[in-house]
Amino acid sequence: MLSERRLEVLRAIVQDYVGTEEPVGSKALTERHRLGVSPATVRNDMAVLEDEGYIAQPHTSAGRIPTDKGYRLFVDKLAGVKPLSTPERRAIQNFLDGAVDLDDVVGRTVRLLAQLTRQVAIVQYPSLTRSTVRHVELLSLAPARLMLVLITDTGRVEQRLVDCQAPFGETSLADLRARLNSRVVGRRFTDVPQLVQDLPESFEPEDRGTVSTVLATLLETLVEEAEERLMIGGTANLTRFGHDFPLTIRPVLEALEEQVVLLKLLGEANESGMAVRIGHENAYEGLNSTSVVSVGYGSGGETVAKMGVVGPTRMDYPGTMGAVRAVARYVGQILAES
Repeated sequence: MLSERRLEVLRAIVQDYVGTEEPVGSKALTERHRLGVSPATVRNDMAVLEDEGYIAQPHTSAGRIPTDKGYRLFVDKLAGVKPLSTPERRAIQNFLDGAVDLDDVVGRTVRLLAQLTRQVAIVQYPSLTRSTVRHVELLSLAPARLMLVLITDTGRVEQRLVDCQAPFGETSLADLRARLNSRVVGRRFTDVPQLVQDLPESFEPEDRGTVSTVLATLLETLVEEAEERLMIGGTANLTRFGHDFPLTIRPVLEALEEQVVLLKLLGEANESGMAVRIGHENAYEGLNSTSVVSVGYGSGGETVAKMGVVGPTRMDYPGTMGAVRAVARYVGQILAES
């Protein structure tokens, strides 16, 4: 266990290195921070931190920089979540309040996160498997062709064309729409198949084939893995950190193109809390020089998807964590009110 003083020295090293991009020496630490001890004592503390693997000496520099292990201890023990200022919170609210639909909410969220953190932002669309049905609309496009529109509690809209076996009249269509909504509105997607399985039998024999076709289309829509949709933004921000990536930025860019990798990264965020994966804690080799801050978002206390940012390990962790958490809360409020 490190002493409180050595933890303070580590905190100072992380803060200075993140702020200046320069390796930190003992003399600079004692000048910039009120550590209450001599430079010689700080040098001794830095030697212990280096022996323990929390800091390292890059090349021939006299200063030290944090290692992945040092950043991890900083995040776990030393870094609070930095609260956003009132103007920042107001700016988030104003920017997101203008959204007109779910695609717009996700798009605005990605741009906002990228701007606030100056990192790469990733936002997952709300998961259909965790959603409930708000409304099912059926529209007649031709005597034997319908459009099925599924609207979720998160504001997501899915549209499907249905080619019927025979013409389906407006009266029958209105009847099916009413009966279907009476069974599924407000219910979880996972419950819908059970709720509608006997519905065709309640219609006249000549209409049962069309009702079954409509239900089959609805159930296909429910089980499609459309929740694996992501939006990413701010990739250009990485070019500001070229020297933070040991050899080249290419492995990071290649990783960001792999949707499966990104979903796995976001999946590290647990249901209620925030996840911070630092450097080599990221299983994907191309992201070993990055950190990922992610959190779940949703309405009514239930997580429906994840969002987060990817940046170099030399990251303003308190500020980034605060921004990600604040944006996630606002998006959750929008979903709750939509």
